[in-house]
Amino acid sequence: MPRKRSDVEGKLTNLGKKVLKDVEAKQNPSIEIPIRSLSNVVYDEVSKSLKLGDKSAKRYLFNVAHAKKFTQTMMVAAFCKELLKEGIHTSLRDMFYNLKRTFPGSSENTFDEQRESDPIVVDLEVALDTLREKLHLNADVRGRVVGNAVIQDRGDTVNWAKLGSGGWAIPSNVEDIKFKKVNAKFVLVIEKNAAFERLHEDKFWQKHKCILVTTQGQPARGCRRLVQRLAEEHKLPVYVFCDSDPYGWYIYSVIKFGSMSLAHVSDMLGTPTAKYIGLTVSDIDKFGLENFTIKARDVDIKRAKEMMKYEWFKHPAWQKELKMLINRKIKAELEALSGRGLKFMTQKYLPEKIKNKEFLP
Repeated sequence: MPRKRSDVEGKLTNLGKKVLKDVEAKQNPSIEIPIRSLSNVVYDEVSKSLKLGDKSAKRYLFNVAHAKKFTQTMMVAAFCKELLKEGIHTSLRDMFYNLKRTFPGSSENTFDEQRESDPIVVDLEVALDTLREKLHLNADVRGRVVGNAVIQDRGDTVNWAKLGSGGWAIPSNVEDIKFKKVNAKFVLVIEKNAAFERLHEDKFWQKHKCILVTTQGQPARGCRRLVQRLAEEHKLPVYVFCDSDPYGWYIYSVIKFGSMSLAHVSDMLGTPTAKYIGLTVSDIDKFGLENFTIKARDVDIKRAKEMMKYEWFKHPAWQKELKMLINRKIKAELEALSGRGLKFMTQKYLPEKIKNKEFLP
């Protein structure tokens, strides 16, 4: 996958040259795009991540079913090349409006809604083997971080330890961020804002010399990429702290292995070294949380049964937890730890699990 702007520009240029070559050879211009359906997603045992298989499909200009998408793909590619040339970034929404128009001599629009343009961006990612962010396209900001680290972001020096109670808002594009100083033993990735704020207020990150990151639910791409960079570039262990339910556990798997929908960029977004330190069904008994559980719904049970079949959840420890949830029909949120006292999470639960290395793989 290209890492420099010039490499990405080169890939866009080569895409255009390939189409031009088809035209000059009087062939039907085409673009080859790897198939992104679940049938082409595989679990790679070596890299411990989800990846796309080798199935692909061609998109032709002179094909009634393909013509519009072919044109849209080339328009988005040209737009991204211009962004790179000018050195500017923009949002997916801005791109949609910039490219939205009516084809001359017809009543057909280039794009009618953004839900047409967004998948084209992903197609281009896959076809070029790059990240959307490297095409200078950004999405919404989600996620916060605090810790003893100093970064440089577009010329500004930012100290994550001196941003008050809110922490630093993680942008959707963290490719150009430079780490000036990172003084931490590990990264703690937290699913919930409430748990992040509890840990931040209690100065957990100072006492335990770590970096706290909240994903605010399912992690955004910028958040996942930032965590991966901290793990790879600074060799920091990553511990993930989520609810004891199938959705919290899946958030962990997305951070570690990547997601099915973004399997084509798992090598840039996944952190294979991550370990799970969040709540489990076993913790409910161990830490006396029986009075603070929630009844698992039918949809939770169904989801847990599905996850038991995933290759990346076949480890005996995960099979045990999933079976316990299914059989006992209970789950627990991170906030359940507050039932044992507001500082139980920071003074007992996490320190004990970290000290004893009680992680799930």
